[in-house]
Amino acid sequence: MRTASIILLLAASVGGSIVLTQPESRPNTVRFTDITNSAHINFQHNNGASGKKYLPETLGAGCAFLDVMNQGWQDILLVNGESWPELNSGSATTLKLYRNNHNETSTDVTQAAGLSIPMYGMGVTVGDYDNDGYPDIFVTAVGHNHLFHNNGDGTFSDVTRKAGLWGDERFSTGAVWVDYDRDGYLDLFVANYVKWSPATDVFCTLDGKRKSYCNAEPYKGDSPRLYHNNRNGTFTDVTRESGVYKPTAKALGVTVVDVDGDGWPDLVLANDGEPDIFFHNNRNGTFEDAGELAGIGYAETGTPHLATGVDAADYDGSGRPSLVFTSAGRAFLYRNEGTGSFYEGRNFFLDVSESSGLASATALTMGFGVVFFDFDLDGQQDLFIADGHIDSDIQTIQPRVSYAQSPHLMRNEGNGRFRDVIDAVGPDLRRPLVARGVCYGDVNNDGHLDLLVTTNGGPAHLYRNDGGNNNSWIGFKLEGRFSNRDSIGAQVRVLSGGKTQTQTVKSGTGYLSQNQLPLVFGLGGNSTVDKVEISWPSGRRSVFGTMSIRRTHVIVESDSAPSPNDTTHGD
Repeated sequence: MRTASIILLLAASVGGSIVLTQPESRPNTVRFTDITNSAHINFQHNNGASGKKYLPETLGAGCAFLDVMNQGWQDILLVNGESWPELNSGSATTLKLYRNNHNETSTDVTQAAGLSIPMYGMGVTVGDYDNDGYPDIFVTAVGHNHLFHNNGDGTFSDVTRKAGLWGDERFSTGAVWVDYDRDGYLDLFVANYVKWSPATDVFCTLDGKRKSYCNAEPYKGDSPRLYHNNRNGTFTDVTRESGVYKPTAKALGVTVVDVDGDGWPDLVLANDGEPDIFFHNNRNGTFEDAGELAGIGYAETGTPHLATGVDAADYDGSGRPSLVFTSAGRAFLYRNEGTGSFYEGRNFFLDVSESSGLASATALTMGFGVVFFDFDLDGQQDLFIADGHIDSDIQTIQPRVSYAQSPHLMRNEGNGRFRDVIDAVGPDLRRPLVARGVCYGDVNNDGHLDLLVTTNGGPAHLYRNDGGNNNSWIGFKLEGRFSNRDSIGAQVRVLSGGKTQTQTVKSGTGYLSQNQLPLVFGLGGNSTVDKVEISWPSGRRSVFGTMSIRRTHVIVESDSAPSPNDTTHGD
């Protein structure tokens, strides 16, 4: 008999909304409003729970924003589980696709789109793998993963077998599209959790009597997989020859990040109870795990994190991407120092969890989903962390600990510190949930990034960002010609008001989820953009002078100026 580890989680709920004063910007009243019902999103996650307390039932599932028809409006995809075969009631549950009606409502088009296929879904990543101009969907699962090809008419075809991705039944979790060899076609990286089946489910207990949910500790890990795009609609498993074979991994979240700024995409994995992994791209089709040398493999205590989610962003204006990990305990923030070489044993990353204020704010929470995003458009990358316990019985053992938890909205103060302002943005966002996945996207094209949060065994929640449009912004949708069509891996730098911001186009990230691909830069009180530089995955570079603000510019690779088809958003 094994005893499950207990994390004491406390939730706070305080009323009110305030005006947030931002450095170098005008005051901006920010409030998040739950518009799930008015948007006609009636999703209910099925984790299959029936009392047997199988391991996958604790993990929930992810979400995605994607522009299915490439029309400039973000649609919503929600991943779902299903009942276990021996308990199947006959009413199947599937993932859900909600089409954006351009008026803050949506329509469930799952069946018409050809996506009503039952599976025990976990994560999702979106990317145009065949460069036809329409985003394709890859869904990870307990069992068979699924690749859905976008037919360009609002429908999808399950091409998993045709693409050579069928037959590898694993407990897959996070996934990302990444052009790791920079040949202009997106490859696929898939994280796997542990070796598990209903027959091998381990008995864990909180009280020494009743079965409780286990963590990953009793189970053997499983290696992630890397699939090379053959440019003909098929993929080849190159896990071993590429160097990403890691049989001890217990990965949940994964993100793509160019750690050392060499123009080649690296991979970072959040490992549950094993050292976190940093696969450094050797620029020859292979990777090397440099996590320990780069300083992110272990916590300062010398023990591995119980990591769940991971994201990367330039939060300090250095031009270098730093990392944040969520875990069964506090969150961890690693600042990219950009000095030395990890091959010489000098750390690329410094743990600033304590000095940033993130450690104390998250000390009593169990974090899952995490995203860097500029919620108040002041030009600083903020953090949102979705929290929730893994066991609904926790209060029977710890009366002060709740199953549902309030999230953290960590506002970037611009001085290396973050402040939790969840109590300042209205009552909707701070409502305790058993939250898991989170992604951001601009559902109404007003320039403000909205949030979509999934819960384990419950509904999803769509939160509209009502920011008052006080702060300025500029957006970019990139189209690759020599690079992959989505320009995943492209780096954009915006100079405005003497400050430079850097963002990267990414596919799946955080915890099992996918943010919108278009980038939004908050400009604070600045009314002009002085310079924009784009480093494309192909190695090409584009430079633009003054550009219009409060709009999303469509920029095509190799163009010397923004496309005449620029789409105007917002005021």
